[in-house]
Amino acid sequence: MLPPTVLDVEASGFGRGSYPIEVGFVEPEGALFCSLIQPLPDWQHWDEQAEALHGISRDVLHSRGKPADWVAQQINRRLHGQTVYCDGWGHDYPWLARLFESTGQVPGFKLQDLRMLLSEAEAARWHETTLQVRAEQNLRRHRASSDARVLQLALQRVKRVAALL
Repeated sequence: MLPPTVLDVEASGFGRGSYPIEVGFVEPEGALFCSLIQPLPDWQHWDEQAEALHGISRDVLHSRGKPADWVAQQINRRLHGQTVYCDGWGHDYPWLARLFESTGQVPGFKLQDLRMLLSEAEAARWHETTLQVRAEQNLRRHRASSDARVLQLALQRVKRVAALL
């Protein structure tokens, strides 16, 4: 059985005023999408600690980011009609909502918390499994598509282990 599409969002920080700076996802067959997002003029919040975590500066967003409306269109085109999962719904949902509202678009997909897919036993192994997968992937920084891939691989692993028990 194929895993679900998993999405991750990197942001300018946490809390009021924060906005998405990168969206990435991995589809069931393993295809990746990732894009930096050029901040819109009213997107001003910036947290230096968040920048240290994801390693994306405002200068990089302005020089390499794609226009927000293009990013929203691409996400909708690729994810239309799907239920997509993330591990930080409480943050990812508002950041995606800000992207879509700011560009006058409506998401054509449903975003759900990945933890809905886990049994209690699987949830108990989730954190350790994601750390193992991240180490195996040799990832040193948080980027949206690589984080989404780690989450999808960890989900597959915890489901495989559960099936063996």
